[in-house]
Amino acid sequence: MTGNINKNHTNLEQFRLLLKKHSLKATAQRLAVHEAMMSLGHASADMVTEAIKTKGETRVTVASVYNILTQLALLGIYDYRMSSNNKMYFDINTFPHIHLYDRENHQYRDLIDDELMGIVEDHLKRKRFRGFRIEHVDIQLVGVPTRRKYRTA
Repeated sequence: MTGNINKNHTNLEQFRLLLKKHSLKATAQRLAVHEAMMSLGHASADMVTEAIKTKGETRVTVASVYNILTQLALLGIYDYRMSSNNKMYFDINTFPHIHLYDRENHQYRDLIDDELMGIVEDHLKRKRFRGFRIEHVDIQLVGVPTRRKYRTA
């Protein structure tokens, strides 16, 4: 089920080649979006827009950033998921991995556990789901931050 593992594209030159492969121009906005995604990892269009505006080199709107992120996700360059606050979050890492979602703060973190992913995928290879062919495994753990109260002696 893992099939062709597509590693993340953290390098701007690799990103330019991907754009060219998909007949897209490496516009200032697309490059700015990718640079922001490289630093953020997981982000909504609002977060990417804010990062680009903070850097101050490229002018963008939230709508244009959302359109770019969506287009890149549909091409498989990014991944995406919907949070519990009904916001689309994009992920620069498209290889199989586990997501840890903080439901309280609406933040995603990657949990890289190849052993666990392998166990789950191997188990599912032996299963049949009538009427479905499993394309990939997407594991998301949902939690809230823990707050430890330390005792003073």
